[in-house]
Amino acid sequence: MLKTLLDDRIWLVTQPDHGRLAGQLAAHWGNRDGFAPLGSFGGPADAQLRREAVFAIAQHDNGWWEWEATPDLSPDDGLPLSLGEVLRDQVAGMERWRVGLRRFPRSPYANLLISRHAHWLYAIRALPDPDPAFAHPLFWKGSPEQLYPGTNEAPLRFLAELEEMAAGWRRELAQNPAMAGWVEPARFLPHERLLQLCDGLSLALCSSLIPAASGTTRGMGNDAFELRDVPRAGWEDRVTITVTPLGDGRIELDPYPFDCDPLPLLVPAVAVTVPFEPPTAFASWWQSQPIAPLTWELVGRG
Repeated sequence: MLKTLLDDRIWLVTQPDHGRLAGQLAAHWGNRDGFAPLGSFGGPADAQLRREAVFAIAQHDNGWWEWEATPDLSPDDGLPLSLGEVLRDQVAGMERWRVGLRRFPRSPYANLLISRHAHWLYAIRALPDPDPAFAHPLFWKGSPEQLYPGTNEAPLRFLAELEEMAAGWRRELAQNPAMAGWVEPARFLPHERLLQLCDGLSLALCSSLIPAASGTTRGMGNDAFELRDVPRAGWEDRVTITVTPLGDGRIELDPYPFDCDPLPLLVPAVAVTVPFEPPTAFASWWQSQPIAPLTWELVGRG
């Protein structure tokens, strides 16, 4: 659960809804200003590859489905624990990935992309020299310690587990002539990075997890920040996108990577005005809450 206190209200957005928003961003990625759409990096446009890449981005957090249905509740407010609170338990966080990576046995490419997303989230915490081109927007300003506390032993074992799974999916793809080229670096690396970037932009809209460029982070699309190492025409053509709130839900991206301008976005949320009385029966309380749609417009500069 993404859980944000903003303007005397706690905003609750589920991981599946956040993931769907990331998928929407991926589906609209690419334009005539030089940004290649998914499935078009490193070769001719491939509709099947595009579908698999967009699917992976939309489903990158599918391991949270069961948790979101019956979430662990905070003893402080009776609401679901936030993502950051859950990830303080290393084992619980890793198990979400294991569940998600077993979900789609007929989608080896999507599983490979999602596994690489998990890899980089733990690599920045556990490895001595992770590739800075794959630093998630969560960590664009600094240390991931607040999200990944504890020692490195369990993350290192999990990284080895991910590598073993990824090797299996790579072998499966290599055996299919239509998919063998999908794992070539020129085709794969931009998708690997775009999963992180669409996830990060969605998190900036749905939470306060992405740090603001300056001042206090407010979240929910109210902060300026940077998306770095953004592949444009190919992996060797990477740019930084500045994200700037303009007010009233309008958010400027420069340069602008999407296929329509403006790009309207909506995600369902539940808003709880504070102070409030913690619910005594969360499941029935949750289903009784009205949806508070969060809306934005992404726009290009000028």
